[in-house]
Amino acid sequence: MSRDTVIFNFRKGFEPLKEAFEANGYRVAANEWAPAPQLARRCEAAVVNLYEAIRRPRDAVGLHRRLRAAGAPLIGVDRDAPWHMGMRWRRLALFRLLRPLDIYATHTLQPTWEFAPVKIYNPNAVWTRRFNLHGHTLAEMRDPLFFEYDVSFLGNLDGERYREHAERARFFAALRPRLDAMGIRHYIAHSSGINEETQIRVIQRSRINLSYRSSCDHGGALSWGLPERCYGVPARGGFLLADERRHAADDFDLSTQWAGFTDMDDCLAKIRYYLDRFDLARDIAEAAHARVIRDHTYEQRAGHLIGAGQAWRIAL
Repeated sequence: MSRDTVIFNFRKGFEPLKEAFEANGYRVAANEWAPAPQLARRCEAAVVNLYEAIRRPRDAVGLHRRLRAAGAPLIGVDRDAPWHMGMRWRRLALFRLLRPLDIYATHTLQPTWEFAPVKIYNPNAVWTRRFNLHGHTLAEMRDPLFFEYDVSFLGNLDGERYREHAERARFFAALRPRLDAMGIRHYIAHSSGINEETQIRVIQRSRINLSYRSSCDHGGALSWGLPERCYGVPARGGFLLADERRHAADDFDLSTQWAGFTDMDDCLAKIRYYLDRFDLARDIAEAAHARVIRDHTYEQRAGHLIGAGQAWRIAL
């Protein structure tokens, strides 16, 4: 019997990765925590949201047993380390003790909880169906008149309702008046309620797109992992200026495909630097775009997870 199916347990959905498995030629069986033996035997791998598995440890253990009997791995995907969704220590410790996962696929390799005997780097990526040049060309973006804004940021800035975004909200509240004082045109806004067409326009029509913090940074230690916008902005042809992340060096060439900053003053200095060097900024944007499309799509991430599962099976 061929292994033509991926069990995909993401209760709220993760459409980019689901589509990516389908693009790799697999059927997707969604939210199967107790698969029938026939489904388990057809399973190439089960890919689950780590935090759903942590919330239902008995189901995770049961799924692992069914899969192990069929020779299929259970892979947990973590996109929120080291904050771990703010889960209680007891939940995390119990899950680590139970060890139902065969492979822990995480967006950061920094020291944190270890949930499986095999740990792999599985960064965020770009959903190319939604993030692309949208009918424009990189050549068009070589014209300074193409741009409406000098600097932009669209994202969650509701720090009162979402405590994990409070530091980001403070940062941009402090940044706005300093940009005004420098005469820099900016579009910095909470993204809720802004339609996708407008968001695409702002990203593509901004000479510099900023990225600062993510929910996974809450609680102390900053994540080494890159937020999705670090792939999505380049995919749309935008120039990205991001807070420094250790894994940036793993996903981009820091000398030709990446621009980073360390703090508020450095951010402002880099904004001025790249506004004064338009061609250099576009060189970086174009190189980052090519790298993302080549190496950082969800189709590639799905293939990587399948490959890790096949390597696990060979090592049994």
